[in-house]
Amino acid sequence: MLPWKRLIRPLAALLLAAAATTVPATSAAAADTAATSSRGWNDYACKPSSAHPRPVVLVHGTFANSVDNWLGLAPYLVNRGYCVYSLDYGQLPGVPFFNGLGPIDKSARQLDTFVDQVLASTGAAEVDLVGHSQGGMMPRYYLKFLGGAAEVNALIGIAPSNHGTTLGGLTQLLDYFPGAGDLLSTATPALADQVVGSPFLTKLNAGGDTVPGVTYTVLATKYDEVVTPYRSQFLNGPNVRNVVIQDLCAADLSEHAAIGLLDRIAFHEVTNALDPAHATPTTCLSVLG
Repeated sequence: MLPWKRLIRPLAALLLAAAATTVPATSAAAADTAATSSRGWNDYACKPSSAHPRPVVLVHGTFANSVDNWLGLAPYLVNRGYCVYSLDYGQLPGVPFFNGLGPIDKSARQLDTFVDQVLASTGAAEVDLVGHSQGGMMPRYYLKFLGGAAEVNALIGIAPSNHGTTLGGLTQLLDYFPGAGDLLSTATPALADQVVGSPFLTKLNAGGDTVPGVTYTVLATKYDEVVTPYRSQFLNGPNVRNVVIQDLCAADLSEHAAIGLLDRIAFHEVTNALDPAHATPTTCLSVLG
């Protein structure tokens, strides 16, 4: 029997890909900026404090955007004194709201430009990056090939697709459906880039997962049904910490989406990675913090 429940999310992704050519274009940039500023992030008047000298840049995942992905984590960090920023990247023509769909190398260049804007605004020398799903992996291209290592202190990936995914095994069926691979490549290039063994991932991971001068944290959940197997998210190299959330709280049932959207146990680990000198133990009680 096929594991239908595990296929629902990948199938939904394919349906969104197919819709990419039919959804009418709508510009929501001004509304997004107003909404995020009103909640305390993307405030370009913010100046980093001595306690938190580096601005935090949040990088959303595939099919997400700079607002919805961060309605939990962004206020959590702002309330703890961080200057927090988020960007939209990987937009496709005619597809509103759903971002992170374009070629990932081009998305990394958008991140590069955005980080330069944040550094210029805040006067900081470096930023810290926090990304969910594709957003936890894509910055590694910026660090490795676009000079980002000189501008970034730490990269924290929440359920990142660092070594690709089988999307619950669905991508293994591509060879049996003529044209399916072309759909992934032309309608949503970012999905094709994240398939295990893709040319993009082969280039990204050749010669090692990390670059000198940057610390890396990976936060994974064993219930991840999107980036599978979940241990493929882990990085190898110096200055790396790989964390399974259930090792900190066995009762945490978060899957791929929840760990980035609302998991305060994961959020507590993010703050530990942002400020390791003042880290405190993460437990199930961290949901109350």
